[in-house]
Amino acid sequence: MNLKAMERIEKGEFFLIAGPCVVETEEICFEVAETVAALAGKYDLPFVFKSSFKKANRLSPGSYAGPGFEEGLEILQKVKDKYNLPVLTDIHETIEIDKVSQVADILQIPAFLCRQTDLVVQAAATGKWINIKKGQFLAPEDMAKIAAKADSKKIMLTERGVSFGYRNLVVDFRSLLIMKKTGHRVVFDATHSLQLPGGDGAVSTGQPEYIIPMSKAAAAVGIDGLFVETHPEPSRAKSDAGAMLPLEKMDELLEAVLKVRDA
Repeated sequence: MNLKAMERIEKGEFFLIAGPCVVETEEICFEVAETVAALAGKYDLPFVFKSSFKKANRLSPGSYAGPGFEEGLEILQKVKDKYNLPVLTDIHETIEIDKVSQVADILQIPAFLCRQTDLVVQAAATGKWINIKKGQFLAPEDMAKIAAKADSKKIMLTERGVSFGYRNLVVDFRSLLIMKKTGHRVVFDATHSLQLPGGDGAVSTGQPEYIIPMSKAAAAVGIDGLFVETHPEPSRAKSDAGAMLPLEKMDELLEAVLKVRDA
């Protein structure tokens, strides 16, 4: 796998976005990148490494929010250089866009910020691919309006579940088909869709045991890409510990999803 992954994505090939929720250490990012890149090579799959240099929406004030702007981008650049991979990371404010776009191949608009017009417009103005996560509070039809703000063909729209009462999310698989009508790439976020926001009253938890079957269902519906957060030891992760897929299960996930697509 190499930076030609972006060319393959542009051509319409099915792709994978995967990595740890947030940048913790260089070593963890390297381990995940190396392992998933090897699997992507095994399955001939375009792979984009993802991780956040900052988590700007943590529920509790003491929660780990990342290594910070400079160090986080430096580690992402090292991943990109060492493994020759494209990378994706979040942007939170327009002031971040210039520096982040010098490193990231895909700029991600977080779900809670998807209606921030200036953020979407200025991100798209870089000419980079933009992944806009559908807010938990939005109908899939609303994403057509948000994508229109970007006025770009390099748009991905990501389903990550919709709020169902308090501290729970559900996925309406009609959403994937509705967003496909926009003509943009549609991605299924298999891990955040199974998140339990603020699940224990302090931090979000999740239901990672359903990641593989839900991913298979999304593949059957006809997604363009799969988004998965993975970690060597999720229980020790500093963010989304209860939601990420163990790195050792990535092979099982990809094999299952690609079998569905091939069928």
